[in-house]
Amino acid sequence: MTGIDSDNPLFQEENSRDYGPQPLAGILAERGLTNHQVVAASTEQLTHKMLAKGCRGRYLSPKVRQKILRALNRLTGETFTLAQLFNYR
Repeated sequence: MTGIDSDNPLFQEENSRDYGPQPLAGILAERGLTNHQVVAASTEQLTHKMLAKGCRGRYLSPKVRQKILRALNRLTGETFTLAQLFNYR
């Protein structure tokens, strides 16, 4: 069989880790911020790839979500919560 098989458990598991566009992307857009600005504001090892995956809705570990939260709070001077940035746990 060729192509993607939606009955394949591995395919279903992969899709279950994709949560669609996250509120994080909207927050960045509303404030006119770029991914580069958030990464540059981070004092931790946060990469552009991590942030891009977070905006797209790919599953991120709790540690990476915390890094993004801290960088965004530092950059904006606001106090966001994880629930405001991501719609999954």
